[in-house]
Amino acid sequence: MTILSIFIAIVLAIFLLSTFVILFGAPYVPTLAKSRDDALQLLALKPGQTLYELGSGDGSLLVEAAARGLNVVGYELNPLLVLLSKFRTRRYKKKVRVVWGNLWKADFSKADGIFIFQIDRIMNKLDAKIKTETQGKQLRVASHAFKIPGKRPAQKRGAVLLYVYNPVANGN
Repeated sequence: MTILSIFIAIVLAIFLLSTFVILFGAPYVPTLAKSRDDALQLLALKPGQTLYELGSGDGSLLVEAAARGLNVVGYELNPLLVLLSKFRTRRYKKKVRVVWGNLWKADFSKADGIFIFQIDRIMNKLDAKIKTETQGKQLRVASHAFKIPGKRPAQKRGAVLLYVYNPVANGN
């Protein structure tokens, strides 16, 4: 009976955490390998540059980016996914930082690129935050499936859209 009680408690905790996270962000949906590769190809960051993943989920993209020599920072609200990400990225601990926290607290001025797989209601606010925090600096943003309102993608590959913020070159 004790094992059944523990199992029920774990399932209930996962459900409650997921419900809490959905109120503040998007539900967890893993990014497929093809889309991760498409995003990293479109971002075209060089080894040593910094990629932020907003809603880093299980850490799959963090691992792939670190394996390509990028410094990566993942922001995730779900503490269970944070633990999973930290476990999955442990061999790249010098290149990967997983933050249990809200993406709106991230300082985008340190990023060379951003990957995001979020929902529509977040994208407009994201655009405003990027414009505020990266004035004068080029920033490449890859979004899986969701468009940034009022902004035309520079490229598209599969389900991934690339946006380039560069106030000097294109007036954004």
